[in-house]
Amino acid sequence: MPPTSSTKQPPFRFQGTDGIRREIRASTDKAFRGMTPQDVFLKRGYITEEFMELYAFAHVDSLMKDGTLEPGDPFVVGWDPRDTSGQFTSAVVRGVRKAGATVLQLGVVPTPLVPIYSLYKNAGGGFMITASHNPKDQNGIKTFLKYRGMKLLPDNDVALSKAIMKTIFASIKKKAQKGNLRDCRKDAIDLFLKFSLDPANAWTADIDFKDIVLVVDPANGSLSQIAAEAFQRAGFGKVVEVNGKTDGKVNEYSGVADLEGKKWITADQIIPGSGIFHKHKALIKLFSLGRKLKSHIQSGRKKVCGAVFDADGDRFYRVDYHPDKDALLVLSGDETAFLQARYLLETDSKTYQGTTYINTVESDLNAGLSAQASGFQLSLAPVGDKWILLQIVSLLLKSRMTQALKLANHKTEKEKVKRLRKQLQTMEREGTLDSIKFQQVERSLDRIAQNGKPGFPVKIPLAVGSEETGHNITLGHLNMGDTSYPVFFGNGLKSALNTFSATQYLLADKTPKTCWRLLEKPFQPGYKGTSYVYYVQKENFYRDSKVWKRVNQTIRKEAQALGYACKAKKFRADPDMLYQVLTAKDSSKGPKGMAGVFVRNSGTENKISVNLRGGTAHRKALQTIGDRVCKALLEEMKDLNNPYFKIEWKLLTQLAKKGILPEQAIQVEPSLKPRMLNEAMKQGLIQPADKGIRLAPLGKWYLGLHSTLSGSDE
Repeated sequence: MPPTSSTKQPPFRFQGTDGIRREIRASTDKAFRGMTPQDVFLKRGYITEEFMELYAFAHVDSLMKDGTLEPGDPFVVGWDPRDTSGQFTSAVVRGVRKAGATVLQLGVVPTPLVPIYSLYKNAGGGFMITASHNPKDQNGIKTFLKYRGMKLLPDNDVALSKAIMKTIFASIKKKAQKGNLRDCRKDAIDLFLKFSLDPANAWTADIDFKDIVLVVDPANGSLSQIAAEAFQRAGFGKVVEVNGKTDGKVNEYSGVADLEGKKWITADQIIPGSGIFHKHKALIKLFSLGRKLKSHIQSGRKKVCGAVFDADGDRFYRVDYHPDKDALLVLSGDETAFLQARYLLETDSKTYQGTTYINTVESDLNAGLSAQASGFQLSLAPVGDKWILLQIVSLLLKSRMTQALKLANHKTEKEKVKRLRKQLQTMEREGTLDSIKFQQVERSLDRIAQNGKPGFPVKIPLAVGSEETGHNITLGHLNMGDTSYPVFFGNGLKSALNTFSATQYLLADKTPKTCWRLLEKPFQPGYKGTSYVYYVQKENFYRDSKVWKRVNQTIRKEAQALGYACKAKKFRADPDMLYQVLTAKDSSKGPKGMAGVFVRNSGTENKISVNLRGGTAHRKALQTIGDRVCKALLEEMKDLNNPYFKIEWKLLTQLAKKGILPEQAIQVEPSLKPRMLNEAMKQGLIQPADKGIRLAPLGKWYLGLHSTLSGSDE
């Protein structure tokens, strides 16, 4: 597919990086009177239960029309526990059944179980109803396809979006629920635990975990009770679950999202009333247990660790209590992926030497370079685990083709495989972003494969696929009767078990100080900085738009003034991401290409991010560039009509008048206060103070920028 035109907005898609996510409202809200579900989504920015039903119906109906599904065929539906009323989950179930499919209902389950169970039951795909790490006032849908559990790619998104826009909800509302409903939760959970604890997937064989005291934080989400049970079965010495309720308070003072960008959690950050993590129960528990067992940890007899997930269970961060520093060490997806890769190389170098290590652009550049230096092939992907999965599918198809050529008995068979190889090469060269076309290639390969079954045993040259945010993907084995089917999904529990297995193996018989050196720096880290601007008009930022050009010019101007040459890098899979590779003219600042700045709209939240990556020598320059770009985005992108912007503005003006306010004195609706404070903190607009919260320097600048709105000269 050719790149997006430089003179037009990108093709319309409802979906972002991973499905749909928005704040939720009931369709009966008076503000939506006379509006269609599509209009409410597009013009007001809310998901209603009617939109969820429409979305589900449109997707499954499209599958019926293209022959992927037949009436009565199974389709999997699961969800995280944020929708305690069941209003939105039941709407999705209705939509699937009205389209004619039989719903295999899983209830509250982790996201990876939806594609796993879908493949296990040969279903036509699946929906996971979740907003993942987003706040509890949001919801959404992740969509999985029948073909290898892939997620929708952009061309599929465009087709589905057209189908949604053409569908009239009033006609759906009248339809009968033709499809059946089957409760499959128990069977699915049993499968998930069996899959997760299989030593082929979790690498737990012959690993002793008895010295680990583990705090499990499922973020009041889908892995509540499930993850703790898995760790107990795996033999961890002591397992303590916190934030394990399913009362709808997902990600609230819990989970991985709060830990993004944090390397250390210090003791002052959990001080009651003022510490930014003073309500994060998992971190408080880790400090408590760590201090209690300090001497045991120092002697190497115990470890106090945390396994922190997000609400839908596909992301994982590891946290360790450091007794000498009285602080918590946070291992993001970069560190955990590198440790997993090192374990694979040390335990089976013959299989994994030269295999592919996939990083997204969000990762520390040094993580990928260190993996490459260790003997892996490095590959870079855009943000989103679906892009990692797409690269894995390509690797798998190439491996299958290589084996098919070796096994082919006739010249005609070899010619067919060679034609398929050329077709795949053309698709990759042109940037094909349609999962159906990859499925067609594999089906053609199935028809000529000597073993006669899709997914036959073949060496897949993958080590690890990694996102800094905690999505880690390694080869999984799904046992289906007499067949072991290779699967690849972001699975927080699998990543956690793999990480602990890897470190228990790598650190065995090492002194505590040596262990800490490895955990602190599995690879020599570079510099990572990320700034966010929330509540924005995302539609204004696309390739060569007015805002895009201003930001690009800002990066180039600041970089050149600081002694860097710039070169734009384009990603066909994410053409509207602005990415500049920075090369220092001063060679003492590190190897060529060791710094990068990229700006992109979030595909999962209403925000835009400025991302800075490079060697430590580039830190000051990158921070200067990032500050300028962030201010440009605050000027250009804020949506002054967004209700959350208005709440944010009220928060900032309160602090401008009072100087410092304790959290309880801030006048924001109580149910929204955790979210608003968290997002203002992530933007760098506010910061903790000794007795509460105050404006940060950027917040003061921002108020001054819009002084006419605030009525103040602050």
